[in-house]
Amino acid sequence: MGVAPRRAAPSRTIVAVIVACCFALALGIATSAGHPSAAGQLPGLRLVQRVPAHQHGGHRDRTEMVAITSSLRACEARLEAQPRRVPTLAIVGASFTAGTGPGNPELSWAVVLARLLRWNAVIIGVPGAGYVAPGSDKRGPVDGMLSQERLRALAPDVVIVQAGHDDVGQPAAGETRRVRAAVDLIRSAAPKARIALVTVFTRDSLVATPALRAIDQVIVTAGKAADRRIIIMDPLTGRWKFPRARPGGLHPSAAGDAWIAHKVADILSAYGVQPAQVDATVPVICDVAVSVPKRAADTDRDA
Repeated sequence: MGVAPRRAAPSRTIVAVIVACCFALALGIATSAGHPSAAGQLPGLRLVQRVPAHQHGGHRDRTEMVAITSSLRACEARLEAQPRRVPTLAIVGASFTAGTGPGNPELSWAVVLARLLRWNAVIIGVPGAGYVAPGSDKRGPVDGMLSQERLRALAPDVVIVQAGHDDVGQPAAGETRRVRAAVDLIRSAAPKARIALVTVFTRDSLVATPALRAIDQVIVTAGKAADRRIIIMDPLTGRWKFPRARPGGLHPSAAGDAWIAHKVADILSAYGVQPAQVDATVPVICDVAVSVPKRAADTDRDA
């Protein structure tokens, strides 16, 4: 169940693609001089538009970077203008979604999942964000991030929220209200979307504090009460074990992010969410990630 990773030996074709990507990146930076960029508008944001190109016949997938866009809206506009031949995935989340562990948003579980599904995707990751917690530079919480994704125009087929760890210590009543409000916002803006919640992560010891267990239970209970069809993915009670960026740490390594992506894909598959068939439409991934200084990331205080 799910989509198994594929490996292939490096080839001259792959090297050529990498060189072309680097050239495209340099050209994008050069031609953007004098124009507002995502980083210029919101310091710390990295907004990259990627077009995954998928091949059959045993060849591995590759990702071609085509541009650095001026805004999330510009990237979404390109996606919305496509013929609807592939489904769309919307994800908001905290540092796991921002790619804090491997230090690269392109290696985050969310981007890997979008590539596995071969779906269009809009992803926003803000370290420290929760249903209540505002996160880095107060660019959260979850409801604000969902609003940035313009769900009504995007019309996603699946919406995933990864949050909870950073709300530890919040009163249960307040957390319940905010979880239900987030789910209600999704249902109102994207009534046909399937909603999934990825809840609380623990360190690689898998030992959860009473506070972590409490906030996890609140999120699960509130989510189910808000939408009886909601998909709950609970790393804490499911005891998800994956490679970490550092021993004893919270965040995943690149391999850990890939493990999480495949785990999420397996769970979604059980609910009928399947990879798209490759056709003339090439999926687009719009990814916004707030960067975190390495020293801050090493504290593992946010998920």
